[in-house]
Amino acid sequence: MTPPESALARPRPLHDLEVVSPNGNGRTVKQPTIGGHVVDPDKISAEVEEMGAEQAIAWAIETFGPKLAFAVSFQKTSSVIIDLAHQIDPAARFLYIDTELLFPETYETRDRLADHYGIAFDGFVQDNPPGLVERWDAGGWGPSDECCAPRKVDTMRRALEGVECWVSGVRRVDSETRAGAKRFGWDVRFNRWKLNPLADWDDKRVWAYIRDHGAPYNPLHDQGYPSIGCIPCTTRPGSSEDSRAGRWAGTDRTECGING
Repeated sequence: MTPPESALARPRPLHDLEVVSPNGNGRTVKQPTIGGHVVDPDKISAEVEEMGAEQAIAWAIETFGPKLAFAVSFQKTSSVIIDLAHQIDPAARFLYIDTELLFPETYETRDRLADHYGIAFDGFVQDNPPGLVERWDAGGWGPSDECCAPRKVDTMRRALEGVECWVSGVRRVDSETRAGAKRFGWDVRFNRWKLNPLADWDDKRVWAYIRDHGAPYNPLHDQGYPSIGCIPCTTRPGSSEDSRAGRWAGTDRTECGING
């Protein structure tokens, strides 16, 4: 069994900067805050970067308390993050975006994780048009269907209301567009802090953790899907392609808009 990181080690202290920086016009601009303290984003990012995944999650739970939310997609990284977070704080909050076009296996994974850990996932659904799934099943889905922006990004903004920091499963090995992802930093897209605790994990480490801890995971991973999203935009990538090549295949799109 892989030795766990020290979840009990007290998180390192924040850099409290009770200062403001001049903007050149004689006015002052406040730095982003955490817990009412002004912090330097670069310094706190560098500090959290030195933590392991488990310690970073413990730090975020202690730092943000109920204003922390774990966004999960029921892929392999979600299984790891849920297991880590639940061990540290059984009351941790988990949310997900339900486009109503997720794979049946994804919904089944959600239910197995809920039963395994005794948790309830907060699902957020856009007011989708009637018969959405039926239209997909009937082959009526077309390029004119506006999807990611309203069903994912706009819904995510609603899901993050009242949240100061959110957690994702983004990893640097996922794709070129994610290669520079920080473990912790300011998310300009949603104007909140964001933690990527598994930023430096590769597939081998993820699967070793799942195996060693008996965490439930999405069976589509065993069927050749390294990255799993909605049914219309998820296919199996080729053997020589990167893990996210099966997402929005045949287009120049690489992200839905939530993480990039």
